Amino acid sequence: MALPSGTQAPDFTLKTMGPEGLADLTLSANFGATNTVLLFFPAAFTSVCTAEMCDISGGLQKYADLGAKVIGISVDTPFAQDAWAKKEGIAIPLASDLNKEVTKAYDVLFPNLAGIGDTSARAAFVIDKAGKIVYSEQTPTPKDLPSFEKIEDALTALA
Repeated sequence: MALPSGTQAPDFTLKTMGPEGLADLTLSANFGATNTVLLFFPAAFTSVCTAEMCDISGGLQKYADLGAKVIGISVDTPFAQDAWAKKEGIAIPLASDLNKEVTKAYDVLFPNLAGIGDTSARAAFVIDKAGKIVYSEQTPTPKDLPSFEKIEDALTALA
């Protein structure tokens, strides 16, 4: 069960691919400056995850207008995430939780997805500038998308 609203968001530093290669992405870098939407997803190069990240990328300005940065997190390597992002035109930062530490800290581990091993469940968190979770959702199955309307409502309430 995903960490509930009202919980202090566990901080993390994960690897991402930046313009210069591997880079660190740290959640607390946003604290005090902007709200954050964390989107956990099971695996790059899958149809539902591709649709979700492409839709988010296409509406990224809406999240910026609501005062939020969006970060995608999966257990894929940063190299796989980067290849996928380039292939599909995904514009949000993708962070690699290869060791599943952040996935476990947010309590969104999905055990043995399709027999291939543990992944991140599909989940969404809205984190305010103080680092507090104000919206939390884990979908019933990896095929279900989070409620982007509720995510936007949570961000609007923070404005």
